[in-house]
Amino acid sequence: MEKIWLKHYQTGVPAEIDLNEFKNVGEVFEKSAERFANRPAFSCMGKTLTYREIDQLTQQFGSYLQNTLGLAKGSRVAVMMPNLLQYPIVVFGALRAGMTVVNVNPLYTPRELEHQLNDSGAETIVIIENFANVLQQVIKRTAIKQVITTRIGDLLGFPKSLLVNFVVKHVKKMVPDFMLPGSIGFNAALAQGARQPLNAAGVTHDDLAFLQYTGGTTGVSKGAMLTHRNIIANMQQAHAWIKPSLVDGAEVVVAPLPLYHIFALTANCMVFTKVGGHTILITNPRDIPGFVKELAKYPVTAMTGLNTLFNALLNNPDFAKLNFKTWKLVLGGGMATQKAVAERWRQTTGVPLIEAYGLTETSPAACINPLSNTEFTGSIGLPLSSTECSVRDENGQEVAIGESGELWVRGPQVMKGYWNRPEESAKVLKGDGWLATGDMAVMSDQGFLKLVDRKKDMVLVSGFNVYPNEIEEVIASLTGVMEVACIGVPDEKSGEAVKVFVVKKDQALTEKDIIEHCKKNLTGYKVPRHVEFRTELPKTNVGKILRRALRDEEMKKQPA
Repeated sequence: MEKIWLKHYQTGVPAEIDLNEFKNVGEVFEKSAERFANRPAFSCMGKTLTYREIDQLTQQFGSYLQNTLGLAKGSRVAVMMPNLLQYPIVVFGALRAGMTVVNVNPLYTPRELEHQLNDSGAETIVIIENFANVLQQVIKRTAIKQVITTRIGDLLGFPKSLLVNFVVKHVKKMVPDFMLPGSIGFNAALAQGARQPLNAAGVTHDDLAFLQYTGGTTGVSKGAMLTHRNIIANMQQAHAWIKPSLVDGAEVVVAPLPLYHIFALTANCMVFTKVGGHTILITNPRDIPGFVKELAKYPVTAMTGLNTLFNALLNNPDFAKLNFKTWKLVLGGGMATQKAVAERWRQTTGVPLIEAYGLTETSPAACINPLSNTEFTGSIGLPLSSTECSVRDENGQEVAIGESGELWVRGPQVMKGYWNRPEESAKVLKGDGWLATGDMAVMSDQGFLKLVDRKKDMVLVSGFNVYPNEIEEVIASLTGVMEVACIGVPDEKSGEAVKVFVVKKDQALTEKDIIEHCKKNLTGYKVPRHVEFRTELPKTNVGKILRRALRDEEMKKQPA
């Protein structure tokens, strides 16, 4: 069943990709730096760096890790920053030096940051000063030995860098006071690294490129081990699919999603780097008016994003005034694209939203719609090159065409496993290369896949996974709470929002108490939007809380 798509729908797209074109991820960048040396590589806040300049800076940063810090091959380097010019320099520099990058959400609370640093075993972290105070609160309970701090304006050039850094810290008050003895500034680290050459690290396909953290049904964040082979494979797969729309050395792609998110990491940092694209980094996509102004400055040809972002742009009156004549490719992922948004997007821009599907464990892309699909279908498309998809029942047997079951994926982009969690790895890696995604899907007789349900309890807020057990654990730790259950409910802005049902132990407990407690312990998108108090929660006969019953109740409240 899983090969139907290849026979009927992939004319012009190679069935298999060339994994051996690149020895490692660093070589992808190195070849582009040589081929597109004078082309703009990344722009942010009006500053542009060419491939040659990024090449030099990544060598300096990699050298600093190797020669000044003396890090061994495979050492984990945590990176905690939004979309800035520093990000590709740190990531490509670390990978060229043979290190493993641990992407960290800069909005993490101290509790979340402490868990990820300890779980990954990172001894070095690069962090934007705005969030250094969070690190200060936990650093003594982690293995971190070296902190490299950076400021928003560090690479914007004189005098703009001084002005931006002054305004951010002293006018907007966006940098809480912090003390991290022994830390070094990013520019100082580059200067030290420039004193010695970057040494060849001998990185192979089997070495770990990223520990990319994702949630789990147990509520424990796990590090998906993504090798250089995984990342190169997914880059090659995505490139093979969209290549007919690309011109090497001529693309201008907008990156509003954070590069620490696996979607933007592979699509923007990898695919468009391979083709010599010019990536426009958007540091704060929530500032929609500012985002639209940035879009107006460039002859944009491509953009990646997710449904909530596309919807926000469409609701800004100035967006429709942009010149879309150069636009040709818009990829949506991270969460389901809504039909109303897709149709309005095409009416406004003249460009269809091409929906893709993937997950952290597949680096991330597994399926994508054909570029020729101009009408929205609600399908997640067809498997990528060198990828097989199968729909299975609870016993791991394939179901008939049109029947629902769990979506399994097999291909070179499937992760090696979860870092130091063999039992969790065994739950999803089924042998013979198959990954059980936990997502329920159906396959049409033409090979197209459509999701009919997601992982049983996961909540998807603006493209980010939220797992109920984590929310419940945090709320249950609050004095006055007897029982708690967490589900996702439909939300116009974020796709889904977190709702919790609480049984009080202390009748004086309020909704405000719960929200404030969550804000102290959870990233913003995980904080419940709705709180409902109940005298009891639905349970099975053995006492397990029935989240599904709560979800069913909420669905009945939704308009038909």
